[in-house]
Amino acid sequence: MDITWYGLSCFRIREGGVTIVCDPYDKALGLTLPKIRADVVTISHDRPGHNAAERVTGEYKVLSGPGEYEVRNVFVTGLTTYHRRSGGNIAERNVAFFFDFGDLTVGHMGDIGEVPAQSEIEELNIGEVDVLMVPVGGGATLDPARAVELVGLLEPRIVIPMHYRHDGLTGLFADQLEGVEKFLKEFGAPALDPIETLKISKTGLPEETQVILLTPTN
Repeated sequence: MDITWYGLSCFRIREGGVTIVCDPYDKALGLTLPKIRADVVTISHDRPGHNAAERVTGEYKVLSGPGEYEVRNVFVTGLTTYHRRSGGNIAERNVAFFFDFGDLTVGHMGDIGEVPAQSEIEELNIGEVDVLMVPVGGGATLDPARAVELVGLLEPRIVIPMHYRHDGLTGLFADQLEGVEKFLKEFGAPALDPIETLKISKTGLPEETQVILLTPTN
């Protein structure tokens, strides 16, 4: 399997001839999404930073709601979660997706801002999560402390931080988000050098949870 990050919450996951693209964005972010072909596109919620499926190429299936799906022998589970509540307002729905490729299970938490209850996670019956993409930049999404809490709940082998301030982001997205450093400190991870693409196999997974930083590809 290889995993590439295109900035904010957009990832490409490729394994066994199947390509999944999560949360493609439009130009409002200040980033330019390169041409990416996909078999599956997931949309965590209907906002410009996460819903630009039209920017992806290929004959793909769009998944944007909770439920259980099977696409090209990949089992996908969508979990209803929420943005962070503020000021008593009703939190906006977010859908976190878990992809079971057989050997490896990958979770993309979308724009989650509220940590789910243990019972909600158990009801998913997704088993072990090998790789988890989790927002860490705060704003309407998880801040570093809540991100660490979610990681502790799911106990993945690999954590990939996302949805934090990084080079290229402009406007509202950049202004509301913190960098990744506070999350690394909260998690107790050492200073890390980002890599361009994560290439993994089941046998190569670390025994204890490890944080991997990716470089945004544009």
